[in-house]
Amino acid sequence: MTALDAARLRRSRPRVTAENPTDDELLPLIAAAARAADHAGLRPWRLIALRGEARERLGEAFTVASGLPAADAAKLAAKPLRAPLLLAIVVRHQPSIKVPDWEQDAAASGVAHLLSLLLDEAGWGVMWRTGGHTRTMPVRLLHGLDENEELLGWLYVGGVIDDEGGPAADRKNPVDARDFLSTL
Repeated sequence: MTALDAARLRRSRPRVTAENPTDDELLPLIAAAARAADHAGLRPWRLIALRGEARERLGEAFTVASGLPAADAAKLAAKPLRAPLLLAIVVRHQPSIKVPDWEQDAAASGVAHLLSLLLDEAGWGVMWRTGGHTRTMPVRLLHGLDENEELLGWLYVGGVIDDEGGPAADRKNPVDARDFLSTL
C-alpha cells in the first residue's frame, strides 16, 4: 500500500472492539510517526497510553471538570471507555527562537495524524477525539502534564468492526481538491 492509498482509505472508526495493539506493536509505528515534519528536530511531543482503569480515571476527571452532579455524569464518564486503548497526544513546547509554539503544536499534530494513518494501515480502528474537557485542570492533572505541555486529544484505538461497510464507508463527503488549491 502506498502513502496515497493509506490516506485515501483512512477513516475514523468511532466504534471498535476490545482488541488493541500491545506496546511492542505500537513502538515501531510510533518510531515511524516520529518522522513527521519537525522544524529543528525538537520532538515537541509525547504520548501517554491509557488502558484499563486509567480510562475510568479519565472519565472521572471529565465529570469533575464538567461540574455535573454524579447522576448526570455517567454518560460523560463512560466516554473514555469507547476504546480499549487511548493514546494521549501531548505537545511539549521547547524553548526556541526559531520554532514558535504554534509550529510545535503542528509538529505534534503531524505525529498524531501520521500515527493514526499507520494504526489504520496496520488494521486497527482509530479515531482522534477531543472535546470541551481536553484542557481542563482535572484532565491536565490526571495526565501529569508539565508547565510546558498541553493535551491535544486522544487517539482511541481498538479492533476494527467489519459491519461498518469497509474502508470506504465514510466517504460521504468527498473533497474536490480544486476548491482548496489556489495560485499566488
